[in-house]
Amino acid sequence: MKRRDLLRALASTPALAVAQPQAQPSRARPPFIECADGTRLFFRDWGTGRPVVFAPPWALNADWWEPQVASLSGRGIRCIVYDRRGHGRSSEPGRGYDLDTLADDLSALFVQLDLRDVVLVGHSMGAAEVVRYVARHGTSRVARVVLVATITPFILKTADNPDGVDRAALERGRELLLKEGPQRIADAAPAFFGAPAIPVAAETMAWWTRMMVDRCPMSVMLALHRAFTESDFRPDLPKVTVPTLLIHGDKDASTPLDRSGRRTQALIPGSVLKVYEGAAHGLTITHAERLNADLVAFIEGRTG
Repeated sequence: MKRRDLLRALASTPALAVAQPQAQPSRARPPFIECADGTRLFFRDWGTGRPVVFAPPWALNADWWEPQVASLSGRGIRCIVYDRRGHGRSSEPGRGYDLDTLADDLSALFVQLDLRDVVLVGHSMGAAEVVRYVARHGTSRVARVVLVATITPFILKTADNPDGVDRAALERGRELLLKEGPQRIADAAPAFFGAPAIPVAAETMAWWTRMMVDRCPMSVMLALHRAFTESDFRPDLPKVTVPTLLIHGDKDASTPLDRSGRRTQALIPGSVLKVYEGAAHGLTITHAERLNADLVAFIEGRTG
């Protein structure tokens, strides 16, 4: 018997027949949503259960949250991460790099995925996006907020913010970034993660550097750096009226605890601040196990 005839005979024998897949209605969703100005944002949607949306730091993208997504999505939590405009796999429009537009982009994600009862988590500049989103769009879709190593309430030194950073120093930092960006970013990695006090693999720091250098154009970095360092979030913070957890490292050189975490906590009614001893700005990686446990407890309403 020819091989083709043998295969036909086997398939037609009830005991040996190969089950044929049944056509199923497609549930696949394109991995992009569209913002009001036509910008397309890439997102990932993993797991089932209560939705948690993660906003990444400045110049980083959805990949930054991999330790959280991998852990939480396996524990009955739906994890949604995205690349903000100009980052990673999202569109790179020549406009919209201000906190109001970024908050509206986040709103578009909520609306188009029909997200409700959300726990909204932001890290660093992503925390500022979370705060501005709540100030502009309210809390009808948001049940809880987590701010990790937040840049709020206000970075720039002004007459009513004397402990801020001088505008000239911020401008000088941007000039150096423009002149020798890749080297400056690579040089900043140890302080970002808290090395050498905290053991961090060289490849982890290289991964962080590549994500910024390769996946975020310099023009976007500079526009957003100016936007978040000069934005005053003090009027926004009291509008965050849902249960809020702040997590901050006491060795954070990027956003010092006293200037950022404690002052933000004082402006959000009823918020809770958890201080990670010895942690720097990159605690989502260096303290991932502790952070993941705290996130799960807060998501489930066991803390905060």
